Amino acid sequence: MSKLAAEQQAINLSQGFPDFDVPAALADMLSSYVHKGHNQYPPMMGVAYLREQIAVKTQSLYAAIVDPDTEVTVTSGATEALLVAIQAMVHPLDEVIVFDPAYDSYEPAVALCQGVTRHIPLLGPEFSIDWQRLKDTINARTRLLIINSPHNPTGAVLSAADLEQLATLLRDTDIYLLSDEVYEHMVFDGVAHHSVLSHPELRERAFVVSSFGKTYHATGWKVGYCIAPPDMTTEFRKIHQFVTFTTHTPTQWALAEFMEKHPEHYLGLGAFYQTKRDLFVRHMASSAFKCIPSPGTYFQLADYSAISDMPDTEFAIYLTSVCKVAAIPVSVFNAAPSEARLVRFCFAKQDDTLALAAERLSQLSKV
Repeated sequence: MSKLAAEQQAINLSQGFPDFDVPAALADMLSSYVHKGHNQYPPMMGVAYLREQIAVKTQSLYAAIVDPDTEVTVTSGATEALLVAIQAMVHPLDEVIVFDPAYDSYEPAVALCQGVTRHIPLLGPEFSIDWQRLKDTINARTRLLIINSPHNPTGAVLSAADLEQLATLLRDTDIYLLSDEVYEHMVFDGVAHHSVLSHPELRERAFVVSSFGKTYHATGWKVGYCIAPPDMTTEFRKIHQFVTFTTHTPTQWALAEFMEKHPEHYLGLGAFYQTKRDLFVRHMASSAFKCIPSPGTYFQLADYSAISDMPDTEFAIYLTSVCKVAAIPVSVFNAAPSEARLVRFCFAKQDDTLALAAERLSQLSKV
């Protein structure tokens, strides 16, 4: 869709990346570490300074004490962390449960292990977990369960009660948990992010993955990390060392210093993006789209059923080509065909870009 948006000279609200710069102080720190000579291989598990700052943040936000040496691994993006966690745990014919709509890197990673992906649809309109169906899907071959909160593409967030329900369901099983929390700092309306790290029982069986790219407006830097218990981290690193081995050195140093000196950045990120969400939804109010404000992430779903009966893939191409606004069709995140008329817009954009996109979308009548 980004390619089509460029070809059509459309406003790109499809792919999830900001159109604004990283914090100036962070950019200066990166340049400084390059010039100070931090340009050779760092330790395989990540620069110690950065792992220490990750541990400090984790304790501050989630009251979870993690060992930066044995439980934290820096990766070349969260996508690498997801792949490595799956490769470390899943064997041929093992089953992995995902919830649809699901981020599109999960199933290919399972397929590389010759595992089997079991898809469970989330329940609309809130996109909540169908606990009975989950219970019925779990069997002796279930090896791993993948959750994602805040959730891409829907923006749904898991509550403390959801985590407790999950703990009850997994108790007395050998099932591992992979928690994709890359949008952890983008939760709105006064709601807290409930990390698996804050739940001691779940944490014992979980890989928790996060992203510096999402948090610091630097998706192209491709730096993420994984927190897991020591025995699971050992297995994780056996794979990681032969995937990327390590991650860009000066970036790690710069992120560590910025985390230490500017915690207000991630602490204020929810308010920052809520302002953008509210602006976009407010401008879309005069359109024929139906937008229920997203609870989290920097994505906003829009129901276009009052505008068109086109399948969402066809409608997304129409929006890009005719309205000159690019979106992502939600059906591409589902294993089974979907009749829902939903597209996903990214609101990690400049305010005037969001206003102009909404103005164009508001001119749409029934097609």
